[in-house]
Amino acid sequence: MENIKNFIEAIKSIQMNQVIDIVIAILVYILFRCLSKSLAYITVKIFKPKSKNKKEIRNNAFYKPLKTFYVILGLYLAILLIRKPLEINAWINSLTDKLFKISIIILAANGIANSLTTNNKSINRLKERMNPEVEDSMFKFILKAIRIIIYVIAGFMITTELGFNLNGLVAGLGIGSVVITLAAQDTAKNLFGGLVIFLDKPFIVGDWIQVDKYEGTVEDITFRSTRVRTFENSVVNIPNAVIANDSIINWSRMEKRRNKVNLCLELDTPLEKVQKVQQRIKEMLKQHDDVIDDTIIVRFDNITDNGINLLVCSYTNSVDYASFLEEKEKINLKIMQILKEENVELAYDTKTIFVKKENN
Repeated sequence: MENIKNFIEAIKSIQMNQVIDIVIAILVYILFRCLSKSLAYITVKIFKPKSKNKKEIRNNAFYKPLKTFYVILGLYLAILLIRKPLEINAWINSLTDKLFKISIIILAANGIANSLTTNNKSINRLKERMNPEVEDSMFKFILKAIRIIIYVIAGFMITTELGFNLNGLVAGLGIGSVVITLAAQDTAKNLFGGLVIFLDKPFIVGDWIQVDKYEGTVEDITFRSTRVRTFENSVVNIPNAVIANDSIINWSRMEKRRNKVNLCLELDTPLEKVQKVQQRIKEMLKQHDDVIDDTIIVRFDNITDNGINLLVCSYTNSVDYASFLEEKEKINLKIMQILKEENVELAYDTKTIFVKKENN
């Protein structure tokens, strides 16, 4: 309170030359505020001389932090100009210096972290030079980890700048580590699950997977969970711990898809007709472009109570579900056409009931 009172008394005793200094300080701040965009643009341009697209420069990760920095710099210089004329207290001067340094740390951390994304062409070029085989999901995970580390380092720097003793802080964290560990067990499991996903690579972003009771397309893999868009167009976040401990079906990694049909022909179908239908279906499948020839199976599989079971099995190159259904429909229509041409009927599920008649 005493420092504030001294500051108010200093304002009351302002003279004409001090007023001029205050006006100059205000003009300096206004000048930097008005020129902040241009100064930020020029600074980015210096480090990116080949960039001629203005939009590209303004979308640079450091453009907005630099624009804010020049506004803060103008304010800081204005305060410096009025320090001596107004005889501002040393405590306020020290606080101003600390706040200026802290703002630089925050803006620098923000600029560096924002530049570590897959949208940055330099980062993508670095990835291609170091290891082009690294998957996008893994690369994004690594960049997120680095960004978190940058913000943690910035936090420690700000703590040091504010005068806190880091040794005492670390000791305090050590005392509370047991409580934190117990509270963060699920988080630790999810982080470990995320690490397992990236090391084993059972799926990547864009894959169609089925895990637990969910099925859909992977949209993102984070430290805690995996985001899946289901076929109902809803989004579900599955904890990585659940995925790591469950069976995962990756439908996107199918090289071929099986099409299986069981035809139950009537029991009184002549054997010659059964063999002819069998041969015609096999020839039809061989002529079908999408069917893999060496996977075709058309066999007299079984004799049931209802009829003769003919197994038709083959694999198609149509892995995508929509195209698979289209090919399956074409095959089924051709099978029905063959049965019609050969005058062969499919058997119905029938049962014979005998009624006992009692004599009076």
